[in-house]
Amino acid sequence: MRILCVIAARGGSKGVPGKNIRLLHDKPVIVWAIEKALLIQKIDRVVVSTDSPVFADIAKKSGADVPFLRPAELANSQAGKFQVWQHALKACEEFYNEKYDIYIDLDCTNPLIDIEDIESSISKFQKSRKKGVDAIFTVCQARRNPYFNLVEADSTGALKMSKSLPEKILCRQNAPVVYEHVAGVYVLDPDYIRTANHLLDGHTEGYEVPEGKNLDIDSEFDFQLIEYLMSNKIKSSDQ
Repeated sequence: MRILCVIAARGGSKGVPGKNIRLLHDKPVIVWAIEKALLIQKIDRVVVSTDSPVFADIAKKSGADVPFLRPAELANSQAGKFQVWQHALKACEEFYNEKYDIYIDLDCTNPLIDIEDIESSISKFQKSRKKGVDAIFTVCQARRNPYFNLVEADSTGALKMSKSLPEKILCRQNAPVVYEHVAGVYVLDPDYIRTANHLLDGHTEGYEVPEGKNLDIDSEFDFQLIEYLMSNKIKSSDQ
């Protein structure tokens, strides 16, 4: 059972420039992810997919492999995550001349994800694979619910519930449970990556993380909030 873990980190972020190597408690953001992946015994290779020589240098010094630089067409804001996975899988198979049984994408912009979350996601995928599951990825129960307090405008501009049922939902507790897609851990069958075009094309299921681990760095506010939560986490571990 060979497991490949790829950490994707393009250099051209617009929302928070340089966020993947920005210092978070005296450590570049990407290094938090690399160090966690390297501590997981099940993972055979930890590879960083980046278009930036600067990011690549930091990744190598932190113990990750960087066997290729990502092509420019997969390093812009329009590039799909799935296509980045397809490229990384193929490039690693060719470079190392080996096949993988499991492909993991670890999102470095969510440093609140713990080693236990990664390991549990892997274990859930290994168990679920027997029933035909193609991928497991991190989710969190949504704070806002399309059946209760998410609205959208119709063609006249009038606001309507985003989703509705025959009977109106009058309290949040009675609304169907919905989940947020959490940028964190994705565990996939390599054959699924080769043949599909989107994460939700096949049978995918979630690994649920609690509120507080569902944040990733998309804005300055996100960074400040994560920095605060990381401070509390570090203080707790030191006590």
